[in-house]
Amino acid sequence: MDQEIEKTNRLNALFEFYATLLTEKQMNYLELYYADDYSLGEIAEMYGVSRQAVYDNIKRSSKLLENYEKKLSLYSNYLVRDEIFQELKNYATKNYPNDEMLQLFVDRLEDLEEE
Repeated sequence: MDQEIEKTNRLNALFEFYATLLTEKQMNYLELYYADDYSLGEIAEMYGVSRQAVYDNIKRSSKLLENYEKKLSLYSNYLVRDEIFQELKNYATKNYPNDEMLQLFVDRLEDLEEE
């Protein structure tokens, strides 16, 4: 069960980075299945196609997302940057709690990551 949740979380994250590289149908199917937790049957009924067609599309689209990540590494680079940022933030808070300019820079970096 944990692996399935991990897979879903990873695909949702990859979707955030690469959704615009997919077709509208691929985006819709993935979003409904992984983000909105629709079943294959529910998606099939919405689009007037078979469960197998939805399954095949989701499988292909998921593989595409993984291939994009393999080539571009946007998500893995984000994870590394976020880890370094968290270390910087903790260090600044612990060692320079009264440095308002440093806190301003940290806040600006945090705002950038949230956009």
